[in-house]
Amino acid sequence: MNLFGGTIRSLENGLNYSTVKQKTIAQNIANVDTPHYKAKDVSFKKMLEEQTTGSLHANRTHTKHYDFAINQKTPGVFGYNNLRYRVSGNGVDMDAEQAKMAENIIYNNALVERINGKFSSLNNVIKGGK
Repeated sequence: MNLFGGTIRSLENGLNYSTVKQKTIAQNIANVDTPHYKAKDVSFKKMLEEQTTGSLHANRTHTKHYDFAINQKTPGVFGYNNLRYRVSGNGVDMDAEQAKMAENIIYNNALVERINGKFSSLNNVIKGGK
């Protein structure tokens, strides 16, 4: 039985996206002084496409059959290969990364508030509206 019509699942997927984006931003900030490091970003569209195409699994009936290996990289993450901000070849713009982090934190907090609201509604129903 689906109490919220898939809303909780959608919010969970949004939180998963926010988590991957936060990790990617943190990795970029941690490598701001690493020579030749190229900044990475997360695309929700690419993440969604990779999740839907990655769910296909082949049934192997024999050990000599090829296994359809799914790419083991983090879904939705891509790099800016030709981007350079410094002479060292580093492609991280610290101001842009901090702005992305602030935006992602606001997005994450909004999702958490919405989930709390859903659980609060459920708690109210369980208690009989008291």
